[in-house]
Amino acid sequence: MSQQSFRSLGVRSEVVDALAACGITSPFPIQELVLPDALAGSDVLAQSPTGSGKTLAFGLALIERTSPGGARPSVLVLVPTRELAAQVSEQLHAPARAAGLRVAAVYGGIPISKQAKQAGAAEILIATPGRLHDLSERKLVSLRNIGILVLDEADRMLDMGFRPQVDAIVRRMPRERQTMLFSATLAGEVGDLARAYTQDPARFEFAPPAEEAGDSSVVDHSFVAVTSEDKIDRLVEHLSDAEGLALVFVRTKRGADRLAARLSQRDVRAAAMHGDMPQSRRERTLEQFRSGRVPTLVATELAARGLDLVEITNVINFDPPADGTSYVHRVGRTGRAGRGGAGVTFVLPEQQADVSRVAARVGRRAEFERDGMRTAPAKLLYTSRRGRRSRW
Repeated sequence: MSQQSFRSLGVRSEVVDALAACGITSPFPIQELVLPDALAGSDVLAQSPTGSGKTLAFGLALIERTSPGGARPSVLVLVPTRELAAQVSEQLHAPARAAGLRVAAVYGGIPISKQAKQAGAAEILIATPGRLHDLSERKLVSLRNIGILVLDEADRMLDMGFRPQVDAIVRRMPRERQTMLFSATLAGEVGDLARAYTQDPARFEFAPPAEEAGDSSVVDHSFVAVTSEDKIDRLVEHLSDAEGLALVFVRTKRGADRLAARLSQRDVRAAAMHGDMPQSRRERTLEQFRSGRVPTLVATELAARGLDLVEITNVINFDPPADGTSYVHRVGRTGRAGRGGAGVTFVLPEQQADVSRVAARVGRRAEFERDGMRTAPAKLLYTSRRGRRSRW
């Protein structure tokens, strides 16, 4: 249980009340770590997993540091996907409104003129790099008044090839600004990005305690040996036994459509979601999933990036993840906010060696062997550290 309150961290009463009305009454550890420096106006680098509460870690700081009625937009939050843009906007809407601020989100799949008008009327702008770069190039949105920049899930933005757009966007902003960068890793190219865009940042590395990170009693990790012939049958069995929402990961967009159709033929209420779908259809599908009308969502990893629903109780890797980072991201969709969940990975005979290495890298070798599969030699084991603050 947190020993601090939002008020003691410097959040104004009306914003605290708005959070309480949304059921948020005490700060998460990442918020306790980041907020003092962020509220003081320091640049911030934070390494923190998805689901740790990082949105409010930066969101409350930018709300407190922004005045209503000033230059619009004056705050920019860059995110990698449309789903995450909508999600961050939704989460910040209530506390921002309590502070008299407007929030707008811009991303592909929506008429650009409508989004340009919304962006010009909001102090806080949430955007994907591609759509914002387009708006900026057309001079439909001005970035000359941005005083706070947040790069959320910076590692994923770089993985998706957005570095050129991010660089172009940053060049249009004032050099004197507060910059906060949140990422699953601060190494490699993300570290280069941080050095380029921040000045003397406070750095935080946060790993939740074991019971919050998908360990032991919260998330049950298992590996299921399957064959090409019985793979669908095993999936239907797992979904029949599942309670709550189930998120099924596949490798390709075509595979998502095909699997959702095959599940529907088996009387399993399922829908597909991937990047080739129109935005309006993706939003309808997400709403059906969120409400439980369609309790099974079949998605590619990219499409499900940023999906943060505490009701997701089961994650099934129908196609195994390619590496440890993907495994942590996928299974991290369940066990949110300390709730229980299950992470199941299907393994074909020819995939055992590769999946065993992934399991070893994320500290799941014991579960892999417990489930009767042979372990290949592991080269690099996953390690984590409890929240730690240092200077870059």
